[in-house]
Amino acid sequence: MFEFSLEGKVVVVTGASRGIGRAIALRLAAAGARVVVSSRKLEGVQAVAQEIRAAGGEAWAVQAHAGRAEEVEAMVAWTLEAYGRVDVAVSNAGANPHFGPLLTAGEGQWDKILDTNVLGAFRLCKAVVPHMQSQGGGKIITMASVSGLRPSPGMGLYGVSKAALILLTQQLAMELGPANIQVNAIAPGVIKTQFSQVLWRTPEIAAPMLAHMPAGRFGEPEDVAGLALFLASPASDYVTGAVFVVDGGINVASAMV
Repeated sequence: MFEFSLEGKVVVVTGASRGIGRAIALRLAAAGARVVVSSRKLEGVQAVAQEIRAAGGEAWAVQAHAGRAEEVEAMVAWTLEAYGRVDVAVSNAGANPHFGPLLTAGEGQWDKILDTNVLGAFRLCKAVVPHMQSQGGGKIITMASVSGLRPSPGMGLYGVSKAALILLTQQLAMELGPANIQVNAIAPGVIKTQFSQVLWRTPEIAAPMLAHMPAGRFGEPEDVAGLALFLASPASDYVTGAVFVVDGGINVASAMV
């Protein structure tokens, strides 16, 4: 269990008010990390921080909009003021303002999704990397999607943004490896969150997916959190530039359909 311990580590998690971000924050705190949770609305992450403290962990909530560089920088500065370091950064904040054929997306929707899903991760990385370099290393986890690995009906714009995020992750892994900073991506399939409810609550969408899914069910946020713990812990020190799919097997099963 020692390799998965985060005792003494400081973690920041964006988009942590609910769903996958909340589950990751809870799991990393349970492993001993001091966790700073952020979201564009403070109330949601305050509840998550309180939940962590009630379970015996240490957590603080900070308001930070992933689309605003000054707020991301202020969140990281607050963390450094409080703890003096940042060991793990989890970029989970995301948006999906469009569902439907790609060519029906407006330029405003393009701007919003790329600004949040790609530039949001870039802003977090830019803010934390100098401090990770000065302290001798760190870990960055980005939240991609299986939609960034192959086309998905209705998810074209979202998929394009996640494909860009995957390449951003791999590029940073190459550039930051010499500084002992590991950068990896998690690519969930359909996880039962409010964010993805149009997929798992719509029978005509959900039924065909479940029919071909080896796991026979949609994922829960906790299914992603376990992998995040591995990537945040010393167990993954030789892992960088990788994309880990968490999708119940639907990605491989689709090749048989």
